Amino acid sequence: MKSCSLFLLFLICLAFFLPGLSAIPPVDRDESRYAQASKQMIESGDFVQIRFQDEARNKKPIGIYWLQAASAALSGPARSQIWPYRVPSLLGALLAVLITFALGQRLFGERAGMLGAVFTACSVLLVTEAHLATTDAVLLATVVAAQSVLSWYYLRGNADESRQATRQTELPLWAIFWTAQAVGILVKGPITPMVSLLTIGCLVAADRKAAWLKGLRPIVGLAITTLLVSPWMIAIAFATKGAFYEQAVVGDFLSKVAAGQESHGFPPGFYLLLMPLTLWPASPLAGVSIFRAWRSRSEPAVRFCLAWIIPAWILFELVPTKLPHYVLPLYPPLCLLIAGTVVAGEEGRVPELSSRLVKTGFIACQAVILLLGFGALALPWFAEHRFEPIGLIPAITAAFAALFSTWKFLKGRYLYAAVVAIFSCALVMGPTLQWILPNVDSLWLSRNVGNAVRQRAGENVTFCSSGYDEPSLIFLLGAHTVLTSPEGAANLLKADPAALALIDRSKENDFKNNADKLGLTLKPAGAFFGFNYSKGRSMLLRLYTRDP
Repeated sequence: MKSCSLFLLFLICLAFFLPGLSAIPPVDRDESRYAQASKQMIESGDFVQIRFQDEARNKKPIGIYWLQAASAALSGPARSQIWPYRVPSLLGALLAVLITFALGQRLFGERAGMLGAVFTACSVLLVTEAHLATTDAVLLATVVAAQSVLSWYYLRGNADESRQATRQTELPLWAIFWTAQAVGILVKGPITPMVSLLTIGCLVAADRKAAWLKGLRPIVGLAITTLLVSPWMIAIAFATKGAFYEQAVVGDFLSKVAAGQESHGFPPGFYLLLMPLTLWPASPLAGVSIFRAWRSRSEPAVRFCLAWIIPAWILFELVPTKLPHYVLPLYPPLCLLIAGTVVAGEEGRVPELSSRLVKTGFIACQAVILLLGFGALALPWFAEHRFEPIGLIPAITAAFAALFSTWKFLKGRYLYAAVVAIFSCALVMGPTLQWILPNVDSLWLSRNVGNAVRQRAGENVTFCSSGYDEPSLIFLLGAHTVLTSPEGAANLLKADPAALALIDRSKENDFKNNADKLGLTLKPAGAFFGFNYSKGRSMLLRLYTRDP
């Protein structure tokens, strides 16, 4: 039975994670920076230092770059495309979901574990991160692996108080815990240890006992983590003469803690405000599930989930710099609590679900699926004034799902309502990611420019850009792409008659004036109009070459 459940869960994950993986162009800015730095590792053979073009990228540890470089190297000629760099994120998301199922089965039983894992897999936030060549899906796998082991020792320590845990033969799970910590550190620094430490601290403070921690073998475990992490940490310290730690710790990490970085500063409550969207389709029952869990906090399984969620969530809300994906490591236990509420509600054990407040909240949250479905239909029209017939699939699905799941919920068929929401989520997000979003050309300026440049001059053309410097352009056209001023672009055309220059409309007059001073006759080679979502404004770019 368990193998059948795992296979079904695997298929569900693929249904959410595969559509759009290769169709969506490189996304700015973080994804393209990660992918380009990983590609340059393969090209340079330097697997210690991280570089984006000629600039040292001393912000995050090496782990994700190694994984992406390995994936790209195995893909062969496809490494110039973006999808090989996204494969580690897909695998990380898949592993996180499978471990969530095993954890949920141990904590709350097979039905709740399965539903919680599916809620995790189809959450809008994890589906998004599974499609991006960044750190967060892989980080989630390390957090869930470490926390799953931690829960095993905690429940074993409370075995006399809980039927969920039995004294089993000692397994070397402690080694998995410390290995997950090491991988998490190499992927994104302190996040995995931080989540585990906050969980441990909360449990020890609540229970006033810590004997169960002896099973983790902290002295040997810390030695293992240090052994796995220190070789690269020492190597990067020597290679950069300490600059990596100065920039990563002081310039990146501490600046995020001290103030909102890169226009990402938001007040506390930001993640709660976003949760109806990012946790969908589980979000309508998040509030009642936390309320119910708090009332049952004496149960070890529930207490563990609360200790995982609450202290870390408070910390993330208090840190000034906020991005939606920061709370992703807290979604698996939240999904398991929600799944437990749905299963218990189906059995008639959650009277709170029939309250007017919960019903009103559930109906209000249906706005999320309507936003996703009708947004997919409206996007091509607002962006390019055209109708995309395939957009009818997510729109009609969203309307049907909102009505049918609400009807089932009001009838007390909570599991049916959840299944409808999950199935409709796949029909909304699949076509959107695979066809609708990639085909809105005005969103993908770099792809349009890259295609035009390759068609006109091939792969090895001398190319420069002034006024448009998005990392996706570098990934698509190579590290030799020159980002320069209008004067620099004119000088490059003077030096190389076959060169191409991409000029933003705001830089065009300066570029033409400098070209006149150099005696150049310019020849237009293309124009590209679109929306730069990184800067939140429309742009008109023109491609120029020299007229011989």
